[in-house]
Amino acid sequence: MATEEYGAEEGGLSIHPMDQFEVKPLFGDGDVGMFTVTNVTLWMALAVLCVVLLLVVGTRGRNVVPTRAQSVAELAYGFVYKMVEDVSGKDGVKYFPYIMTLFLFILFANTLGLIPMSFTTTSHIAVTAVMAFAVFFTVTAIGFIKNGARFLELFWVSSAPLALRPILAVIELISYFVRPVSHSVRLAGAIMAGHAVMKVFAGFAAIAAVAPLAIGGMVAIYGLELLVAFIQAYVFTILTCVYLKDALHPHH
Repeated sequence: MATEEYGAEEGGLSIHPMDQFEVKPLFGDGDVGMFTVTNVTLWMALAVLCVVLLLVVGTRGRNVVPTRAQSVAELAYGFVYKMVEDVSGKDGVKYFPYIMTLFLFILFANTLGLIPMSFTTTSHIAVTAVMAFAVFFTVTAIGFIKNGARFLELFWVSSAPLALRPILAVIELISYFVRPVSHSVRLAGAIMAGHAVMKVFAGFAAIAAVAPLAIGGMVAIYGLELLVAFIQAYVFTILTCVYLKDALHPHH
């Protein structure tokens, strides 16, 4: 902090790439409490609104010759449906609405975060952790409801030598409970890292000598972040499908 202040006083370059992730109240400048309406609340609500506009408003006509919005909605529907069917099997299709909602919410949250002066909600572990733990508890409940005690076979590698099975069971158990952590950190970390790099390049754009290179780098990274926005939504969703498959068919 002292170095940054000294650089600012001497007219040097001072870049704060993490400032963009600060949670702030929308009204006033007080502390953020449990029920405070913040920038996170606003941009999460906008992501939900985008999902509603695409799936409800965009497809309300159900035209034989689809509109652009209906075409996008149908493409998204077909893409996620095939993913669920291919990964989780026919039994997993009944959970398609939940997985479709997850995919679209994450995709819109990631994409909205690329708008200048916006806020990327999926850069916060608090947001991604809620989704990851919701998936974890949901698939665990499905596993026990569908299979009863047989769900525990997921942790018993019957194909391995008998002497190794208890060790592998402990490893499988630890791996299972680490799932929501890796599930949430992967998404938040990838989004936060990309936005921080863009902020650094934006800071260097203020220096005339390197401005062309910095702006070119920003354009390239922005294009990459558009791709990352989709890939991270896809990765989160397909991992959900994999976990669902384990819950429905817990046999090694």
